[in-house]
Amino acid sequence: RIGSGIHPSLLPPWAPGPLQMSLHPSTRHIIKLTTHPSQFDVEPEPIRWAKADPHERGPVVATVTHPGRRNAVGAHSGTYSVYRAVALAAHASPAGFRPDFTNTLPPCQIGPHPAWSKPGAIVSLDPWGHLPQEIFAKRMASGELDVRPTISVTRSHLDLPEIKEAVSVGRLTPDAKFLMADGAVVTTKAAIEPVWHLPGVARRFGVEESHLRRVLYEHTGGMF
Repeated sequence: RIGSGIHPSLLPPWAPGPLQMSLHPSTRHIIKLTTHPSQFDVEPEPIRWAKADPHERGPVVATVTHPGRRNAVGAHSGTYSVYRAVALAAHASPAGFRPDFTNTLPPCQIGPHPAWSKPGAIVSLDPWGHLPQEIFAKRMASGELDVRPTISVTRSHLDLPEIKEAVSVGRLTPDAKFLMADGAVVTTKAAIEPVWHLPGVARRFGVEESHLRRVLYEHTGGMF
């Protein structure tokens, strides 16, 4: 999700955000980031991308509950964010609605790993994205902060014909932990919402961050 190279430094590759830049040939040099801390009445939540402590790293804020605290361009849920907008326009959903995150924590321990705090190692997802509802629980409960997880981790059973056949003919032996007697495979899976750290993405491609931002804006029709 987004930002400027100071605080806002994340960006998801879909929904519209507060980046404003003229597409008119005579004013294409004009760029305005409303998540930039120098803007009036804007104090984006600080982001220190490679910090090992998630509290020091800071949350990714792409919600609009407190617009001045946003540090991301875009919206959660990607293209599905437009349906929430439609629900709000039709008065079918309360404007201040916040999800109930009860029982949404991962069913197993994932990380932290050294790469999470290694500069430049991770630039296209938030490694702490499965835990904001736990890390920032107090701030969320007080209403000071409104954030969303960007990674959902669940456990499931997969039915794969090849595995079931292997069990039935004796090539594989169920252990009731990873492979069940009926051939179902026990898995842990994750759905990941992209979170781009633009300074890091720019370095990966060997381009200037300012140039990357301009081209993203121009070639997505002004969405980013």
